[in-house]
Amino acid sequence: MQYYQIREHLTPGTEKDILDRSSQYAALLTPEEWKEEYERFDMMIDLELDLANILETKAVVNYDSLTGTFLVPDRSDISGKKNVFAFALDEKGIVLIEDGTYVRELLKRIQQTKKWRMPSLERFLYDLLEKIIEPDLRLLEDMEHRLNQAEEDIIHGKTEDYPKEINDIRGELLDLRVHYEQLIDLGQELEENENGFFRQENLRFFRLFTERVVRLQDRVTSLREYVVQLRDLVATQQAEKQNRIMTLLTVITSIFMPLTLIAGWYGMNFRYMPELEWKWAYPAIFVISVAIVVLCLIWFKRKKWL
Repeated sequence: MQYYQIREHLTPGTEKDILDRSSQYAALLTPEEWKEEYERFDMMIDLELDLANILETKAVVNYDSLTGTFLVPDRSDISGKKNVFAFALDEKGIVLIEDGTYVRELLKRIQQTKKWRMPSLERFLYDLLEKIIEPDLRLLEDMEHRLNQAEEDIIHGKTEDYPKEINDIRGELLDLRVHYEQLIDLGQELEENENGFFRQENLRFFRLFTERVVRLQDRVTSLREYVVQLRDLVATQQAEKQNRIMTLLTVITSIFMPLTLIAGWYGMNFRYMPELEWKWAYPAIFVISVAIVVLCLIWFKRKKWL
């Protein structure tokens, strides 16, 4: 159980400091601690938590509180196990509930990097949300670089099939798109301020957060379109390769058709075929066959079929 006062810095406090209401607060509890201590926070809710069954990021407006959950992809394995935690807040402060270390690390980074001229719960929430998406711009830039490299490999023929990495990125982008949609809904719910917990002049923090997530979502949409283009590029490359193979087979067939005709014609061995008794028949047929092959190759070269 950890208590913080939202002052010039996020200042570690005690349970007594929180209960005194001398300043707005942030508290970090485990689900078990929340079940034991929730009445102390005077939010008039009985939030039943099963962190294992959290399926989305959302906010729920209650009569005297705002509750919700977070489902945050692990940036090192976006399609893998998610970071989950819940929250409950009112005008006095926020309680964060998790069974892990993800939120603990976020609060630690806020302590180390943030200093507020006008401390408030709204500013703390903005910084917490901002820390959640902080690595995403670099993550998306890395994805774009990987897609650029995949495009180079496809263009230069270093890969013949649809690269598995592109398929992995496509799945990661889908997970991020869903995550951003839910964050946008959350930011809009906070900005709505239905219970009046937040000061009007501070609602801009939630609007700034929502706008930033919208930009990230636009970047994800752009990358997803890039993935589709690469898929089409792979299909085009494969079609061109098949066309080249078919062209080569057609050329070979066209060259050997007259040779096959000659072989079939003179393979009949009719009794009165004059060429059978001619001394130079074999060399003549050989020269004619070579001439046919050469003329066909010249013709196909002129037509740019080779």
